[in-house]
Amino acid sequence: MENSIFLTNKIFGIISQVASENGVRAFVIGGYVRDCFLGRPCKDIDVVVEGSGIEIAEKVAAKVGSKLSVFKNFGTAMFRYNGMEIEFVGARRESYRRESRKPIVEDGTLEDDQKRRDFTINALAFSLQADDFGHLVDPFDGVKDLQAGLIRTPLDPDTTYSDDPLRMIRAIRFASQLSFEIVPESLESISRNKGRLKILSRERISDELHKIMLSPKPSVGFNLLEKTGLLELIMPQLTKLRGVETQEGKGHKDNFAHTLQVVDNICSQTDNLWLRWAALLHDIGKPSTKRYEPGIGWTFHSHDFIGGKMVPAIFKQLKMPLNEKMKYVQKLVQLHLRPIALVQDEVTDSAVRRLLFDAGEDIEDLMTLCEADITSKNDKIVAKHKKNFLLVRQKLVEVEAKDRIRNFNNPISGELIMKKYNIEPCKEIGIIKEYVKEAILEGVIENDYDQAYALMEKKAAEMGLQG
Repeated sequence: MENSIFLTNKIFGIISQVASENGVRAFVIGGYVRDCFLGRPCKDIDVVVEGSGIEIAEKVAAKVGSKLSVFKNFGTAMFRYNGMEIEFVGARRESYRRESRKPIVEDGTLEDDQKRRDFTINALAFSLQADDFGHLVDPFDGVKDLQAGLIRTPLDPDTTYSDDPLRMIRAIRFASQLSFEIVPESLESISRNKGRLKILSRERISDELHKIMLSPKPSVGFNLLEKTGLLELIMPQLTKLRGVETQEGKGHKDNFAHTLQVVDNICSQTDNLWLRWAALLHDIGKPSTKRYEPGIGWTFHSHDFIGGKMVPAIFKQLKMPLNEKMKYVQKLVQLHLRPIALVQDEVTDSAVRRLLFDAGEDIEDLMTLCEADITSKNDKIVAKHKKNFLLVRQKLVEVEAKDRIRNFNNPISGELIMKKYNIEPCKEIGIIKEYVKEAILEGVIENDYDQAYALMEKKAAEMGLQG
């Protein structure tokens, strides 16, 4: 079987020629071949050589004038060419020790290499031999699985998943990315082998979670993680959102299902990975704050505050960055109820100014999160809430235009106070600055230097400071 997209790529003819001159067979394998059939763009090309992949890579890179990177520990070499990343490896046979996902590697054939692949759809190979150039080598009917939208392992799934348990999360990631189904025997095997996750590094797990989060519909992946029992081992805080309790005939919504709906909603609006993480974690504080109050119903008081406090521990647990990205997610989780509170008939400018001050440059992302948080089976309720949010957005624009709060810098600096009153750093400086800031946010004075200066003088005089 030949593929026209494959045949038109110049680099493959060059690799074919070099392999032939060196008496070895070479094949394009894996994701590039899969994506050719799916019609998806793919800039990563994996070439497997029945011989030394590094040696062939060196000669091809020299021929096309590309700089080669060699990774001897992995037996691979890679170079970039015309916007593509091309990686070469020798065909391998692998065996595994139970305590590690790192295989014992021996030289092998294409057949050996295809057997060690994770899924049938990733075991497809195109021949680079002159006599059958572009011929598809598909020993596990991967094309049929592509056409049927199925994720299946080439060998017994228990062997595939136990050998390298990262493949369990990868199966779920591909299901989420491609909208494919994992075949039942494979799904059952994931549940059976979930304990093998303990040999994986948290960084590898998080990398797969990010890819699930960036898929078109992350709920597919997270539902599968929950169904197979992997989520309980990876992020137990999220599984605690699942389920509904009823007291006195009153139940609350399933917060796990709601959370995944919010994530899917936000994915139609943004590709920002960390904003998607904020959507996933926005209600993470609900299980620990859930209370039933007779006459009122179910409450989740302060779940925004508690959820925000949980974010650093979750990031640390998953070995995700504890930098500005984490602080951004934490901030949005803590603020996600604030715009909702502005959906009232009477919204004060002061409340809007405070939200602008606290959210700063992230106000647009916060509003996107809050709008994604509108979930209901009643279309009229959704439409009503969305209309209210348009009013809030309008109010934000009006107040920002008038008061310039988004990038708020206190007109009165500590240096100015020290110079004016000839004092060293002390608590009085902080008191005066806070007094001026509060006056601006409350609308007592405008965000204006002269008005702020006059207020500083008034407050300083009350405190006995002399300029």
